Amino acid sequence: MNNYRQLKHLYARAAFGIRFEDLHDHENWSIKKAVRKLFRASEIIEPITAVTENIDMRPHSATLTPEDKKAIQEERNKQEKALNDAWMAQLGTTDAQLREKMTLFWHNHFACNIGNAYYEQELNNVTRANALGNFKTLLLQVSQTPAMLQFLNNQQNRKGHPNENFARELMELFTLGRGHYTEQDIKESARSFTGWAYNGKTGMYAFNPKVHDGGEKTFLGKTGNFMGEDIMDIITGNKQTAIFISAKLYRYFVNDVADADHVNQMAEVFYNSKYEITPLLQFMLNADWFYDDKNIGNLIKSPVDFLVGLNRQFYIKYQNPDVLIQFQRTLGQVLFRPPNVAGWAGGRTWIDSSSLMYRMKIPSTILNAGLIDFTGKADPEDEAYLASQRKQQLNVIKRVQAEPDWGKFFHDIPAGTSNDDIARFMLEPPLDKTVKDEINQTTDMKSMVIDIVSTPEYQLC
Repeated sequence: MNNYRQLKHLYARAAFGIRFEDLHDHENWSIKKAVRKLFRASEIIEPITAVTENIDMRPHSATLTPEDKKAIQEERNKQEKALNDAWMAQLGTTDAQLREKMTLFWHNHFACNIGNAYYEQELNNVTRANALGNFKTLLLQVSQTPAMLQFLNNQQNRKGHPNENFARELMELFTLGRGHYTEQDIKESARSFTGWAYNGKTGMYAFNPKVHDGGEKTFLGKTGNFMGEDIMDIITGNKQTAIFISAKLYRYFVNDVADADHVNQMAEVFYNSKYEITPLLQFMLNADWFYDDKNIGNLIKSPVDFLVGLNRQFYIKYQNPDVLIQFQRTLGQVLFRPPNVAGWAGGRTWIDSSSLMYRMKIPSTILNAGLIDFTGKADPEDEAYLASQRKQQLNVIKRVQAEPDWGKFFHDIPAGTSNDDIARFMLEPPLDKTVKDEINQTTDMKSMVIDIVSTPEYQLC
C-alpha cells in the first residue's frame, strides 16, 4: 500500500479526515512522523465554556408556578443547544483532532445524560483534559463529577442503604466488562463507594464520611476496609480492564470485529504502562496491522464523525448552527444525549434504511443550502425533551443556511487532478465501477464532488 493511502487512512481514523492540500503536503511523511504530528497538535487542551451558569444552584421559591417551570425548562434547553453548538464548532475547527476524537470516545464510554448542561460541560472538559493521559486518573475524576454521581445515583448510596447502580456500571461498562465479577462483588463495591457525593450548594465533589460504610469488605478475592479508591486500584490491577478498554478502542479505531491477538498486544502495552493512554494509541497507530486492507474503509462513520468531516472538508459555516442538532437527531446521535447508560452501540447500528437515505441526502442539502424534512425517529427516552423542542426548533429550521467555501475547497486541489483522483481522495473504499463511470461523465466539478459525498461509500472510513 502506498504512503498516500496510509496517511489518508490514519487521518480518517485518528482525526476527522484530511484536506487535499494537507495530504499532498504530507505525502512524503513516514507514518511515525504523521503520528507524532497528530499527538503534538493535540497537546493543547481547549475546554468548552459555553455554559456559565448552573441553573440548579439558583435559589428557587418553594412553590414554582407552571410558568416558572416552563421558563426554567426553556433556559435548560437553550443551555443544552449552546453546549452542543460549542462542541460541534470546536470539532470542526480544532487542530487538536486526536484529542477531540478521543474525547468523543470517552464521551460514549462514560455515557451520561442528566439534563444539566453545566455539569455535562464539566464532565466533557474532564474527559478532554485526560483524553490522552492516564486512564486511572480519568476514571477517578469522571467518577467524582456531579454529572456521573447524579446519573448513576451515587448521591443516594449510603451506609445501610447502598445503591448499587454506580458500582455495577463501573465494572460492567467502564472497566472489566460483563462476566468478570459477581453480584457479591457489586454489593461489596457499592458499600465502598458510600459517601461519594457532591455538595448541592457548591456543586463540587465532597466525600461524606457520615454516610460511608467503613466496615470490612471482600471484593474480587481481596479483603479490607476498602474505600472507593481502593476498589478502583483493585479493578485496574486486574489485567482484564486493560483488555476490555483495548478491545473497545480497537473497535472504535480499527475494525468492528476485534482481533484477539491485536487486542492482547494493545492490552500488554496499556497494562505495562500503568494505563497511560498515549503509549497505547501510539502503538496502535504505528502497528502494521492498523493499515491492513481489511481495516481500511470498513467502519461506518458515526453521525458526528460524518457531519464534522463534511464541515472540515468544505469549510462550512452555518447561519444557525442549531440545524446541526437536528441532523444529529435525525441520524441517531445527539451529543450529550446518549440513549442509555451503555451509550451508542455504534457500528452497523448507525445505518438503517431511513438513516441511510438521510445520510445520502444531507451532503447535497448542506452544500446547496437546501430544504430538508426533519422527521428522524426519536429515542423513547428522549421523547419528553423532543416534545419541549418541537415548537421552538424542529418546525423552525427547515432551510439549511450553510455556507461552504467552495473557493478554498477547490484551491486545495492541485491543478490537473483527475476526477478519479478526487474521488479516491474523498472515498475510503476502492472506487466502484458505476461511481467511476458517473464521475468521469461529469464536467461540472461542483456537481461531481456533491455526487461523490452523496454515495453510500462516503459513509465509510
